[in-house]
Amino acid sequence: MFDLDKLVNDYLMPFGLKIVMAVVIWIVGGIVINVVARLVRSAMTRRAIDPTLVRYTESTLRIALRIALIISILSVCGIETTSFAALLAAAGIAIGAAWSGLLSNFASGIFLIVLRPFKTGDMISAGGVTGVVDEIGLFVTTLTTADNLRVYVGNTKVFGDNITVYDANAFRRVDLTAQLAHTVDVQDAIARLKARIAQIPNVMSTPAIDVVILEFNPAGPVLAVRPYCHNRDYWQVYFDTNRAIAEVSGMAQWPVPAPRQILMPPPGDPGKGMPIAPAGGAPAASPLPNAPAP
Repeated sequence: MFDLDKLVNDYLMPFGLKIVMAVVIWIVGGIVINVVARLVRSAMTRRAIDPTLVRYTESTLRIALRIALIISILSVCGIETTSFAALLAAAGIAIGAAWSGLLSNFASGIFLIVLRPFKTGDMISAGGVTGVVDEIGLFVTTLTTADNLRVYVGNTKVFGDNITVYDANAFRRVDLTAQLAHTVDVQDAIARLKARIAQIPNVMSTPAIDVVILEFNPAGPVLAVRPYCHNRDYWQVYFDTNRAIAEVSGMAQWPVPAPRQILMPPPGDPGKGMPIAPAGGAPAASPLPNAPAP
């Protein structure tokens, strides 16, 4: 005969109590985890620890405490935690094989936090992306580019490639060039450019402005124009220097640089000279021997 009292007293009541205890432990444990995480975050913030490291530590602590809470609840419910630990280990191996890329990103994120090649707020170039670091997460680094796009780059790609940190030093050099024609006095051009660029706001006097001959090409000499400025003023100095080069060229009435070609007579031709003509089909300075007059 079916004994309802025995079923309730021997099975349903103990099982119900375990469920209630599990719910209570989950709620109380969640509150304790939140309190502990906030205390750790506040303590690290008061010590002026890097915000990225604070977020990283808080996230890791929450995950570890949640796992411990789940194991405790299983133990209260009468489930053998040793079996669960073995199951968890097996699941970890399977997940590790399937999510090797994510785990690699996680490990790279730890190295980025420990080695700290850059921090939140730095402008960097890494993983083929240039922008300001918003956050170094568990798996990705978040950057905001100059055109206001948010890009998420995997930590493995960031850590496994060259990292350029534009804010690491107090100032940087602006690299530009100025093409001159063959007929322009190079020393006069250098003096004019130095004087004009020195008037640009935020150009540093030390180190001194570099204006030197970089190379020669068919159009004439090429000057390297290199002022120095603080990182925050880079683009302002970059554009103002370009404008200054154009202004000096116009005020000095420098001719427009144009490549020139030297026409060599064929071997054995009794030519008397080597006529020179601008590129683009313009007539030569003098016709070749035996050529009809234009």
